[in-house]
Amino acid sequence: MTPLAAPEVWFLTGSQGLYGEDTLRQVADQSRAICDQLGAAPGGPARVVWKPVLTDSASILAVVLEANTDPACVGLVAWMHTFSPAKMWISGLDMLRKPLLHLHTQANVALPWATIDMDFMNLNQAAHGDREFGYIQSRVGVPRKTVAGHVSDPRVVSRVHAWMRAAIGYGVLRGLRLARFGDNMRDVAVTEGDKVEAQLRFGVSVNTYGVNDLVASVDAVPDTEAGALAAEYADTYRTDPALAPDGDRHEALRYAARVELGLRSFLEEGGFGAFTTNFEDLGGLRQLPGIAVQRLMADGYGFGAEGDWKTSALLAALKAAGAGQPGGTSFMEDYTYHLVPGEEVILGAHMLEVCPSIAAGRPSCEIHPLGIGGREDPVRLVFDAAPGPAVTVGLADVGDRFRLVANRIEVVPPPEPLPRLPVARAVWRPAPDLRTSTEAWLTAGGPHHTVLSSAVGTEELADLADMLSTELLVVDEDTDLRQFAKEIRWNQAYYRLAGRL
Repeated sequence: MTPLAAPEVWFLTGSQGLYGEDTLRQVADQSRAICDQLGAAPGGPARVVWKPVLTDSASILAVVLEANTDPACVGLVAWMHTFSPAKMWISGLDMLRKPLLHLHTQANVALPWATIDMDFMNLNQAAHGDREFGYIQSRVGVPRKTVAGHVSDPRVVSRVHAWMRAAIGYGVLRGLRLARFGDNMRDVAVTEGDKVEAQLRFGVSVNTYGVNDLVASVDAVPDTEAGALAAEYADTYRTDPALAPDGDRHEALRYAARVELGLRSFLEEGGFGAFTTNFEDLGGLRQLPGIAVQRLMADGYGFGAEGDWKTSALLAALKAAGAGQPGGTSFMEDYTYHLVPGEEVILGAHMLEVCPSIAAGRPSCEIHPLGIGGREDPVRLVFDAAPGPAVTVGLADVGDRFRLVANRIEVVPPPEPLPRLPVARAVWRPAPDLRTSTEAWLTAGGPHHTVLSSAVGTEELADLADMLSTELLVVDEDTDLRQFAKEIRWNQAYYRLAGRL
């Protein structure tokens, strides 16, 4: 799944006609050089496209309206090379519907102290030109990220790239179609939410489809295609001998392949980028989808179990944001704790649905009984998550708004083997420690379904939250529970007073 195959970020440069054509030509040349340097930086997730220097209100509005309607453009980077009187920017900023990054930079790194004259000063005025621009952004109330420094500085590039990744996730979310197969798990609170507000706030369209609509797609899969995919499973993964062509459970593997092909076909034909399932509503499905969901997630689809459409949408956005980055991103659930003092860790898993993009090694394709769902034994991929830094993040509807809650974590190998737990799983140490992180999460009302990602971090999450005008609470190494509780109370007051700001 590649919803944004060639994302672009447009590079805008502000100036004015006061300085004359010679100066504006220099502005354009230096602007192109900065744009090219930014675009050539390794690891850039989007192509940086230079636009002609902007010197009047009409041209600014025109480029903003063009950006709003261009599906390839995921956001704008703006730099005021000289002084650009900010009233020229009011109409454009007021109409802007794409993410904005204010790059506070200049053409030169070092000042040529011995040769500085007024011509140099007139040309290199970002130090106060960007302050004019910063004022009008605040006055108009435009959400944006501000990054200061020269583009030759890797720290500057890293922050810009994080914003680009968030903008890509935002772009996917704005046009996301999500299919719910059945409803939510009965009597569960946190998986509920306001779908109308979600479409207004995030852009995601959430609709329910009968499970037997999916069953019809599964049943229509030709036997030859199911057999070919089953053979691919055996080649790709370490496979339980019982699932081999001569094994007594091979038909279960073929049916799992049929479910993947039918589900994939349904999603592709409907233009869906995310979906949910519910083990309480399986219709005519013979197995709870396991390996099918895992492989679709690995291809970039969002997923939420038990009808959890909010987590499914969030996963789709973060999958897109982390594309091409080291690590992976998966649906996750905090399951149980190891509470031995000094050794505290969380064991996360789900029944079947953890994405192999976070696997430490080659997954094992296995079949085992499942005590819920009332169906045949499901096929699934079994593995441990790769160790390293990561983040877990959940999205909750808290009544008058949505709230993102994130926790910085360190994924670690399981302290001991888990021979009797045949599901994909992750073990992690939460920051700053298990007690503080869990108390903070519970205080925030964070959900039990989350997205675990080692491909994006808290900076991308903060940028995405700003783009979505959505509350974000971060639990990290600096978290103090008293201050965290105060932040929640302050946020409560702010969001009620600010309305849709």
